Amino acid sequence: MRPVNKMNYPKLRMRRLRATKNIRDMVRETTLSKDDFIYPLFVKEGIKAPEEISSMPGQYQYPLKDIVSAAKEVVDLGIPAVMMFGIPEHKDEAATSAYDEDGVTQKAINVIKEVFGDQLLVIGDVCLCEYMSHGHCGIVEGNQILNDPTLELYGRVAVTYAKAGADMVAPSGMMDGQVGAIRYALDEAGYQNIPIMAYSAKQSSNFYGPFRDAAESAPSFGDRRGYQMDYANKNEALRETEQDIVEGADIVMVKPALAYLDMIHMTKEEFRMPTAAYNVSGEYSMVKAAAANGWINEQKVALEILTAIKRAGADMIITYHAKDAAKWLKE
Repeated sequence: MRPVNKMNYPKLRMRRLRATKNIRDMVRETTLSKDDFIYPLFVKEGIKAPEEISSMPGQYQYPLKDIVSAAKEVVDLGIPAVMMFGIPEHKDEAATSAYDEDGVTQKAINVIKEVFGDQLLVIGDVCLCEYMSHGHCGIVEGNQILNDPTLELYGRVAVTYAKAGADMVAPSGMMDGQVGAIRYALDEAGYQNIPIMAYSAKQSSNFYGPFRDAAESAPSFGDRRGYQMDYANKNEALRETEQDIVEGADIVMVKPALAYLDMIHMTKEEFRMPTAAYNVSGEYSMVKAAAANGWINEQKVALEILTAIKRAGADMIITYHAKDAAKWLKE
């Protein structure tokens, strides 16, 4: 071994602060907590027992009678919020089940809030795809999705969620003006204090496949590229987000999360708004599949992904990993 001139040794040794777990914990810049999580819940009409979603291992569609026990598991883990998605028995071209005050989603919101009150924040996802016979997020004429007539339906859905007891609504359809239309409808109905979490930069992504199984919402023709964002466009994402803020959004969102960490970061830096990120179904299912094959350590990879999303700037993360991550973070 060649002799080393000690005068050339580094004075600053970055490894000093990596030497032990206690030191690493003390200097850690990003801390993940169960308080960061929002857990998606699916309630389905017409089933008698929870049904596992085949493309999303560990995730279920729940009948209304079991939705309280599903929510209780979330509460017991200390996760602060759920986002509700409903799958009705009846679908049509006007999404009438979506804004039915006696609909399955409205019933689920109501019973959860009656049982848990302020223990659990309930967010109602405002979209029409699960309720439309054609699976698109708005009213269809020919092969066109009509923007402005759809806005009126979004407003009606949001008001029924508020009446049912939802603490927040989250429009996800990516129609122009949806936040403003919902804000107006809520205010007119006396729900001025219900906040809006806007799916502001929702990409036309290839990571949504398993969710479409879960929500039974795959479009029967075409695709959603005419209203969801082109994932190649960063500046457009900022413009979409800015417009939602102007229209009254209280929280903005980037969806998906893992392949869009740059968009999460620039959204937080540009607007300094409460920022959500949706760690979507495809991102979740890829981790589950790789772990099932023994290729990765599920716990370590999932926590690394969630930490990266928070490090990028997300204040809250909608994630199917929430229940497992809450348990892992206790260890």
